[in-house]
Amino acid sequence: MSRLAITRRKFITKSCSAAGIGVLACHCFPAPSFAEDSKTLEKLNIAHVGIARQGAFSLNGCASENQIALCDSNSDYLEAVKKNLPHAELFTDFRDMLDRMGDKLDAIVVATPDHTHAPIAVAGMKLGLHCYSEKPLGHDLYQIRKMREIAREKNLVTQMGTQIHAGDNYRRVVELIQSGAIGKVKSVNIWCSNRYIGKPKPTEPTPCPENINWDVWLGPAKERDYDPRLIPGTWRSYWDFGNGAMGDMGCHYFDLPYWALRLDQTYPISVETTAPRPADDEICGWDLTAKYLFAPQNGDEPLTLVWQDGEARPDVLKDLGLEEYGAGVLFFGSDGILFSTYHEHALLPKEKFEGFERPEPTIPKSLGHHAEWIDAIKKGKGCEEGSTTCRFEYSGKIAETVLLGCFAYRCGQKLEYDVDKMKAKNCPEADKYFRQYYRPGWEV
Repeated sequence: MSRLAITRRKFITKSCSAAGIGVLACHCFPAPSFAEDSKTLEKLNIAHVGIARQGAFSLNGCASENQIALCDSNSDYLEAVKKNLPHAELFTDFRDMLDRMGDKLDAIVVATPDHTHAPIAVAGMKLGLHCYSEKPLGHDLYQIRKMREIAREKNLVTQMGTQIHAGDNYRRVVELIQSGAIGKVKSVNIWCSNRYIGKPKPTEPTPCPENINWDVWLGPAKERDYDPRLIPGTWRSYWDFGNGAMGDMGCHYFDLPYWALRLDQTYPISVETTAPRPADDEICGWDLTAKYLFAPQNGDEPLTLVWQDGEARPDVLKDLGLEEYGAGVLFFGSDGILFSTYHEHALLPKEKFEGFERPEPTIPKSLGHHAEWIDAIKKGKGCEEGSTTCRFEYSGKIAETVLLGCFAYRCGQKLEYDVDKMKAKNCPEADKYFRQYYRPGWEV
């Protein structure tokens, strides 16, 4: 880490601690702003890698800071944002960006396709940059463990981009579950109607558009010619780049039971899946059902958690009158059921909970998902517990669990998981998914 970077970070920490202020923002509200006396405070110098779609959302979420470096493998995206951030340096290769500007940066935001999250985040964190990365952090289990390890070693403030975690609805659900509103939770069902179906390989080659840096977009994946099936966004349907609907949406929905049931203090001991299998094994499966068993906590029975996507749905939805919902989480307790989406929740059956007195709110309102991260950096919180609500030490366990289900599907059998060794005890074949191939020069 450069002397300049260390100086900047120390200055930021001392300034903000002395002023006693935080950033006021939420991902669903206007861009962040400081109190009037904040003119004396230094802003963070942030680099963004991936600036379209979710990346554009992060640009807005970090608008209070100095966004001095923008990187995207698509130069058209860079040109589109140039008018709004005319002083930012523009790059199509994050390695060039870090070589030239690493000593001027405090933090990095990663919002690229999933398979390149870890190479970019690790490169930035090794320079001492605080990191905000989109889910599911890495593309395999080894990458996620590596990101957690470096965050600890460098004492960095981290945040995974599960933005719904900052909303009030999840907070109220967690309070209900942890106060015992539905008794002991015995099982959880999650469903999401997202359905990604990949296409066969093209029979004719397609020239790579001049605006795409294909080598950088390809990153650690196996060498191949430009493939128009993959850009933009449709890469999620192919294993070398995404992990289907579960890899896309799993972290958002697993987050709620992980938080409410403190599942980060335990671990999945097994997972088994069912789903149709595409004829082409490079294409992700869809209509997936993944059944997890979590190690018991405090002498309780093991918890069962079931994920379903696409047209696979819990049978109980009709009985509960929830058929219209395309996604949600159901907690089944000894004394009732709790249903939640991103923005609403209900205790069931309704007649049983008429007149129910809700617990007083105890979880404070979020500053906003990006704002939490920015505030924690300025206050010098590092990787400590509570620095952010989705720091890699917590969210990495969610991401690992999600990907474990995808890999069980790819193995075609139930996996019995040894979390300490990062091994499937009954399936050596899983090793190649837990730590995947990286193109030479792209190793993590």
